[in-house]
Amino acid sequence: MNRRCKVPAVLVFIAALWSALFASAQETPLNEREARPTTETVTQGVIYQINLRAFTPEGTLAAAQEKLPSLAELGVSIVYLCPIALSDDDMRQEFWSPRQKNSGMNNPRNPYRIKDYYAVDPEYGTEADLQNFVDAAHSLGMKVMLDLVYLHCGPSAVFIEKRPDFVKRTATGEIENAAWGFPAINFDSSELREYFWTNMAYWVCRFGVDGYRLDVGDGVPLNFWVEARRRLDAIRPGVVLLSEGTRAADQLEAMDLDFGFPFYPVIGGILANKRPARDFVQTCKDVAAARPKGTRFVRYSDNHDIANDDYANRREKVWGDAANRAVFVLNFTLDGTPMLYCGQEIADANRHSIFGKSPIDWTRADSPDARERYAFLRNLIAIRRACSALTSPEIVWVSPSCSEDCVAYLRKSDDETIYCVVNLTDGPEWETYPLSEDVVGVEVLLSEGSVSVDDKSIRCDLPSYGYAVVKLIK
Repeated sequence: MNRRCKVPAVLVFIAALWSALFASAQETPLNEREARPTTETVTQGVIYQINLRAFTPEGTLAAAQEKLPSLAELGVSIVYLCPIALSDDDMRQEFWSPRQKNSGMNNPRNPYRIKDYYAVDPEYGTEADLQNFVDAAHSLGMKVMLDLVYLHCGPSAVFIEKRPDFVKRTATGEIENAAWGFPAINFDSSELREYFWTNMAYWVCRFGVDGYRLDVGDGVPLNFWVEARRRLDAIRPGVVLLSEGTRAADQLEAMDLDFGFPFYPVIGGILANKRPARDFVQTCKDVAAARPKGTRFVRYSDNHDIANDDYANRREKVWGDAANRAVFVLNFTLDGTPMLYCGQEIADANRHSIFGKSPIDWTRADSPDARERYAFLRNLIAIRRACSALTSPEIVWVSPSCSEDCVAYLRKSDDETIYCVVNLTDGPEWETYPLSEDVVGVEVLLSEGSVSVDDKSIRCDLPSYGYAVVKLIK
């Protein structure tokens, strides 16, 4: 006699409810959903990117460790290293990226073309050197992030011969390359996924690293990162995941931060007098409208990619000191997490390369302009750290009352309101902001220009690339 199992009614109800909730979540627009919560490490953090080949003449972890106290004094809380895993030394140039070939350095060892994901590249030091670096950073109150490159690998990657299915292949069995001419990782392989999930756990457990910047994060399936987040949280909650990407759903379950790709070119266009300042505000609004509430971005003006490009493209060269300072004010007073690139604290303008040593000229660190830049950034970081409004997620855009060339906004927390205005043009501008009746006074936290206040409004007279950061006292 056949028996038919009867499912309890309560289980049927629960299953139906779960299915309905899941379907509802899938149908809910992204901008009506909430980004996953993160930690104070992210919300109150200041990231500093180190390209080891550029950071010191030696280009090693040990040499970089000697400079960590200066970063701690500056106010940096997260040190992010370009890839330190063993890079591929394969000389076949069909597996080199165009930039690698055009660099003229004839160096196969691209740090973003990995040979062994579990080994420290001896160019940078030993496992002991990495451990010493992490321990030294922790002793100074800083976290350490590594750069993971999972979209592609080197043509001589250690797993290719034993596990040919770890890379994508054509119908005839030939290795299929991803962008930049590197073999593409095959995320259809469950064993490959386990290999990389274990790799992410390895650096956390073995060396105590605190997070990862995920190279070309959008190129890797999101469900891989979601499972990575689950596993990392089981090991140590709070490991930071920063995606080099703009995938709108990244921060629902996986990421803490995305790269601020949408913002950087707009700022550059404004500074080049090719776009109005209102384009930046509109871009910020458009990006927020397409993403979950509370989505967080890293805010930067330079990084290893920008510094690696043509010599004239260094921001210090193109923008000049005053415009750079205006952009720093934007990045450190907007929502998200600000990031500095190695050498910006001394206004370094040297071209850097990821394909060979091209170090910062640290001999100029005692020059007047370098000391001024360091002091400016140290003060800006201290202001950000002291003001809860500047590390909160809430931002209110203020329509310019006088100048379309200024960016103005309020930063708010439960107990603070701060008015910020930045002139992104090479000519003087002025702006006013009306004060509500509950404002009893103001405190000027930072300004390049003059700030005057009466009973009704704040007036900011700003020179070229001037700015004002004003706390409203209620």
